[in-house]
Amino acid sequence: MAVLGVETLEALKQYVGKEIGVSEWLAVTQERINQFAEATEDRQWIHVDPERATRESPYHATIAHGFLTLSLISRLMKDAIRIGSGIRLAVNYGLNRVRFPCPVHAGSRIRGRFSLLAMRDCVDAREVVLSCSVECEGSEKPCCVAEWIVRYYK
Repeated sequence: MAVLGVETLEALKQYVGKEIGVSEWLAVTQERINQFAEATEDRQWIHVDPERATRESPYHATIAHGFLTLSLISRLMKDAIRIGSGIRLAVNYGLNRVRFPCPVHAGSRIRGRFSLLAMRDCVDAREVVLSCSVECEGSEKPCCVAEWIVRYYK
């Protein structure tokens, strides 16, 4: 799917209730998983020890941290939508429901699918609520689903 380009946030309103984009595929390498483990100090063997994970894990391989997958949503979103002007700052305001229905094996590729659920005006900002579904190549279930709230400041 091509990147959705809108000139302003106002122009985005017409997409409420619709899918607005799908990102390109992004590789989740063991190196990326290790870097995340170091940054968060979450070095559980299921993420960072391929040999042990092959032997002992129910997934038979290392898997990405759920929070790594979740944190990549903002990167994936850049492939799906571009807003031309009128935005001084975009802030991650938070998340509503978040789930990790299936694992992301090291070496897998993921992509994000985004729908615009709602928009509302706030003081000096517009709040956008997005439905995000992160898909793992070859899997029937998404690996992460979340409602993401972003505030765009004018």
